[in-house]
Parts: sequence; C-alpha cells; structure tokens
Amino acid sequence: MDEDKSREQYKKELFIKLLLMLHAGALQHLGKIENPITKKKEVNLDLARETIDMLDLLKEKTRGNLEDFEASTLENLIAELKITYVKVESEQAKKGSSGETPEKQEGDGGDKKDI
Repeated sequence: MDEDKSREQYKKELFIKLLLMLHAGALQHLGKIENPITKKKEVNLDLARETIDMLDLLKEKTRGNLEDFEASTLENLIAELKITYVKVESEQAKKGSSGETPEKQEGDGGDKKDI
C-alpha cells in the first residue's frame, strides 16, 4: 500500500517537473532566460508559441484527471506565458518598426493562433 502511494506521489512530482521544464523552455524562447548553450537571451516566437500550445494541449487532454494543485499550476503557467508572449511580441514589433534589429526570431511567418 505504501509503495502505491509512493509511486503516485512520484508521478505527481514528475508531472509538475514536466510542466516546469516546458515553462522554462518557453521562457528561454521568449528571451527571458538565457540559452544554456549560447549563453545569450534569444527570442524565437514560433518555438515559444509551440511550447505554449503543448501546455494547452496537456491541459485539454488531462482535463478531469488532475488534482486541483496540478490543474491550477498548469493553468497559471499557461496564463503567465501567454501574457509574456504578448509583451515580447509587442516589443519585437516595436523594435522592427523603429528600425532596430530584433533579436533572433526564426520563422515568424504570422501563422500564429490566437493567444
């Protein structure tokens, strides 16, 4: 019985770690934390959007199967990332219209979904 509880707790912790890993990846793509390889803050809105979409998909696919803490953590991370995405996208647009060279932003082809 204790082994089952221990295994369930381990799964809960892994799920939260997965969410935090995706969250950190999105923040990296939004230029909020540095790329550990290049040691630079780089913006890639397409990859950030894709990661946010992954979290949205996890939310959709796990609906009704998460404990309150897991569901609220997922919801809060998504909300934070969407707000940050809009801010960074706006900053990038301002940099582009003012003649400044925007930070690295590969493949931003305008086919983004609504945030």
